[in-house]
Amino acid sequence: MGQPGGPETLHIDTTEVPRPGPGDVLVRVAAAGINRPDLLQRQGRYAPPPGASPILGLEIAGTVVAVGERARRWHVGDRVCALLAGGGYAEYSVAPAMQCLPIPGSLTLIEAAGIPETYFTVWTNLFQRVRLHAGETVLIHGGTSGIGTTAIQLARAFGARVFATAGSAAKCEVCRRLGAELAIDYHAEDFVKAVSAATGGHGVNVILDMVGGPYVARNIAALATEGRLVQIAFMEGSRVEADLRALMAKRLTITGSTLRPRTVAQKGAIARELEVMVWPLLRDGTVRPIISETFPLDRVVDAHRALEGSAHIGKLILTM
Repeated sequence: MGQPGGPETLHIDTTEVPRPGPGDVLVRVAAAGINRPDLLQRQGRYAPPPGASPILGLEIAGTVVAVGERARRWHVGDRVCALLAGGGYAEYSVAPAMQCLPIPGSLTLIEAAGIPETYFTVWTNLFQRVRLHAGETVLIHGGTSGIGTTAIQLARAFGARVFATAGSAAKCEVCRRLGAELAIDYHAEDFVKAVSAATGGHGVNVILDMVGGPYVARNIAALATEGRLVQIAFMEGSRVEADLRALMAKRLTITGSTLRPRTVAQKGAIARELEVMVWPLLRDGTVRPIISETFPLDRVVDAHRALEGSAHIGKLILTM
């Protein structure tokens, strides 16, 4: 990547193959997921954490080719997917061993590359932070994004009633096919009114939001008493205005998190929980990564333009 800016600032370069530390593995990358934090980093709005690779890319799938002395679980030749703090857009990437997971079932390496960032994010926010459980209602904004397609499937698999918003009738149909009971075209319908009608005026128990800005006040209006809002991004702005009376009267909880700055141990703990709770669902096909399109590495500029255009459904993947 050159100076911060648009997709045209991206370029391919050559560097030395990185060396794994004692607790790391070196992966020959077959494919890497493309995520909105990559766009923010390219724009100069999201610096990598201290010590992380400046190369873009937060998730990969590939084959282990070298193992650090403390990375005892993994062996040369193992097929893994991994969550990274950076460095995924490359032929070789170093991954903390604790943040690696085996490729589930018969999934391809391309499919597996679309798992880590979204599944780690959805699991830690929906199921750890706000403790979504069976029988509750959840509203998922951006239902056809990588996060949205993952959240719909996982929430439905664990017994929740799922509502989702999306930007067209066609995208709403995709949400319904993935398990959403109600899909709301936000260009044509007020999601607050739609949620109220679908819940008999009670509102939803949980909302997963990456929009921020003016959505926050509307989310508060759409939540039920004792409802929980979890904020994972702010595409429409981080500064918000809301009436605290509604928050207090309904005893709401508003929380949020970021994943990238967390420690290896913290992300490793999420990985172990995913392996126990979610990997069986990936192996038997109950949930699956939704891959919209793949791009070879030399078309990374086109890939970023595609993500910015938001016409895709699910994940965009770079292949090496």
